[in-house]
Amino acid sequence: MSHHHGSSSDHHHHGHTPKIHHGGSSAPHVAQVPDGLYASSGTSTAGVSIAPQAIYNGGYTNAKDVRLRIANGGAGQSGLIGAWADAFIKYMVKERHVQPFLVAWYLGDTTESLGLLAAGSVDVAVTYNEAAEKQAKDSGAAVSLVYGFRDHFLLVGPSKSNPAKLNEKDDILVMFNKIVSQGNTDIAVPPDPNVRPPTRFLSRYDKSATNIKESQLFITIGQVPWALVYSKWYHQYPRFPLQALEAASLLSEYTLTDRGTWLSSPQSVTSKLKIFKTGTDDANDPLLNPAHVLLGSKANVNDKDIANAFMKWVVSEPGGQYVVSQFKKHEEVLYSKAP
Repeated sequence: MSHHHGSSSDHHHHGHTPKIHHGGSSAPHVAQVPDGLYASSGTSTAGVSIAPQAIYNGGYTNAKDVRLRIANGGAGQSGLIGAWADAFIKYMVKERHVQPFLVAWYLGDTTESLGLLAAGSVDVAVTYNEAAEKQAKDSGAAVSLVYGFRDHFLLVGPSKSNPAKLNEKDDILVMFNKIVSQGNTDIAVPPDPNVRPPTRFLSRYDKSATNIKESQLFITIGQVPWALVYSKWYHQYPRFPLQALEAASLLSEYTLTDRGTWLSSPQSVTSKLKIFKTGTDDANDPLLNPAHVLLGSKANVNDKDIANAFMKWVVSEPGGQYVVSQFKKHEEVLYSKAP
């Protein structure tokens, strides 16, 4: 059993919403949240703390102390962070002769994870936006940054109706253009719901890396659908990746998701959707989703050796990169190793 509580296959149950505590909390391993950071999760009050989504023990049930705290969104929900944690603990115990310890994962999108890192509430953040990561390094919040793995964005939408008439041969920007123009047309002249659903795009609208990427694509074609008066076809749905994909499936909407989320979702969700465009490993592909691992300047002083060892282990071929290459869902490898 890899988990301190529950096995690592139960991420569907524990990965949905951040475990926020208001006011002083005596719950174990809670981390302080910088004021306003989790506002999109409905917590705009001050003095908020967050409990780990999961705590991993590498199979050592006698481990008691959390010595590494990691913030991340999608790869935590898919289970990769847990797989990394378990393998890293085993490595430290067997190869480095460290006493068994625990690794805690805190759920946060890129913006939230970097905020927790800057505050010293976590030691490491695994994030997906190079501009934001550069800011974290330039501001001194992060002391080092390594390439962890490659995820890939997917543009998905209703498989049967495909109301925007996307063609898989289309370039991604052509697809976004079609969604905008058909979305506007369907607002002016609503389609007969018995024939097809209207063209709508579901945005996580939550400052996540996915939201930033989707915004970047709209801006590249000269569109700002979220600006007032916001486009009625642009559905703002601030939730974490698994829930957002489920909503797009139920509502027959297009959305930007990632391969990890797609393969972590049940067939009841994915069967109603079609992948129209998939990111590749080409560094210039706008749908490549590189994940970087950042070490915080305020990482726990007593456990600096553990955090430093993790940063080296995570990029090593027999370490973190091997875990990435073996990490599968439905017999498919979710992520590519770092280049």
